[in-house]
Formats: sequence, structure tokens, C-alpha cells
Amino acid sequence: MKLLRVGPPGEERPAVLDDAGRPRDLRSLLGQEADLDGSFFASGQAARVAGALLRDQLPLLDTRTRTDALGGRIGSPIVRPGKVVCVGLNYRDHAEETGAAIPAEPIIFMKAPNTVIGPNDEVLIPRGSVKTDWEVELAVVIGRTARYLDSHEAALDCVAGYAISNDVSEREFQLERGGQWDKGKSCETFNPLGPWLVTADEVPDPQNLGLRLWVNGEVRQNGGTKNMIFGVAEVVRYLSQFMVLEPGDVINTGTPAGVALGMPDQPYLKEGDVLELEIDGLGRQRQTVGQA
Repeated sequence: MKLLRVGPPGEERPAVLDDAGRPRDLRSLLGQEADLDGSFFASGQAARVAGALLRDQLPLLDTRTRTDALGGRIGSPIVRPGKVVCVGLNYRDHAEETGAAIPAEPIIFMKAPNTVIGPNDEVLIPRGSVKTDWEVELAVVIGRTARYLDSHEAALDCVAGYAISNDVSEREFQLERGGQWDKGKSCETFNPLGPWLVTADEVPDPQNLGLRLWVNGEVRQNGGTKNMIFGVAEVVRYLSQFMVLEPGDVINTGTPAGVALGMPDQPYLKEGDVLELEIDGLGRQRQTVGQA
């Protein structure tokens, strides 16, 4: 299934796409307060939605709140997550382009949950920024509590689904201002997510997905998840040794080569630039860059 949230910021309604690509209203089934959050995944509501969709029991959303193609805004496919955990330097070609050593263990950092915005919302360059960068990434959404997992199979059983993430980064803040990476990762609007969450049953091999990103129509990143240093299953298993992953948490799994930081001329983002991202089977994003 493709689960999504549509509507103005703060007024999104949870939905699922039918076979014709039309958003079907989930609140008719789950109640008027229902949303795509941790409790939705933890309580197994996805299976209930799948059954109702199969039986054609879900009404269409009102035309004023449909997807972008029909004139409405798409929000993040989940309500603000409890945490956003990121893996740095997780593609060999990205590590090489930035001059970094291949890590022996996953490099982990956190991103503020309120960075998560809709897939087509405006990305804001922070005040004082001169090195705002892009990163197309496969996002993993956790569907059940994960702690001290002992196998890759157990790790994948904890995955609710996958989405496109743009791990926007300010490289001067991240690398030249001291302290942790988080300060260059947690600026407002720095994590467009979506357009939808594709449930894990529709992604049989998360290590066989192509990722692409364009800036102003020029391809900048063109890689594949097969080139991850640490695959999705290992990342989830590894993280569970150090923190409890909860339903609704998001993991950004790293980016392939092609970021501005790794280019000789370092063409960082400027106001008016247009970003487009896609991952095989997970949809497409488009953001215009503004100034905070």
C-alpha cells in the first residue's frame, strides 16, 4: 500500500492510494482523530486498512484535499516522528567523494523531528548559510518496537515501510563550526519526506532500489541502495543495540555520491533552485529553495 497524508499544514488527513492512484479517506474507517503515527503502526491498523481497501470500503477524499496532481498539498506520510536517526557516509562512493574513510561501523547522528515536512514543501536556506546541500536517501519507517535485535530477519520484521527522504544539510554548520553534525542537519525544513510511505510488503528487496536527484533539471545523484556499506537490515539491527526504536520513528539510511560537498566547484543551493528526487517504486519529490 501507499499511505499518505494530504491537506494544508496542520490539517492533513490520512489516506491510502487505490489502484487508480486516488486517495481514499482513512478516517471513515479509523475515526475522525486517526492519523498515520506511531499508534497506527503499533496497533496493526495497516492490515485493517488493506482489508478495507480490497473490499472497496473507503470513500474518496474530498477534491480539495487530494494529491498534488489533483490540486492539493501532500504532507509528510507520518505525523512528526519521535526521532529521526541518520546514518552518515553509508555509500562507498559518497565517502570517497568527500575524502572520508570507509567506516568500520555505522556513523550515527540525530536530526530534529520538526525538520520533517511534506515532499513538495519549500526548503529554506538558513540565515547565514553559504553551504546548504542536498542528499537523496531511502527512509525507513519503524512499525514495531525494536530493542536488542539479534538478526537481520528480526530487524526487517520491525520495518513498516519506506519513503523518499531529502536529508538537507548545511555543511559549514555541520563540519566547520565544532561539535556534532546535528547543527548542520536540524535547520527548519531540512527533511522533506514522502510523497507516501510504501509498506514493506511492496518492497521485497530494499537493497535493489535506484535513487536519483536533480538540481534545476541537471542530474546530480544517480545511485543504488545495493551500494550501501550497511544495508537496511543491519542498520536497524545495529541501532537497536544502542537505542529503542519505536513505531513511527524514521531512519535516513545515507546518500550516494553527487552532493555539492563532493564536487570541485561545490555548487551549493541558492534561493530559487529547484530540487527533484525519486526512488524506484517510492514516488517523486519536488522542492523550491527559499530563504529563511
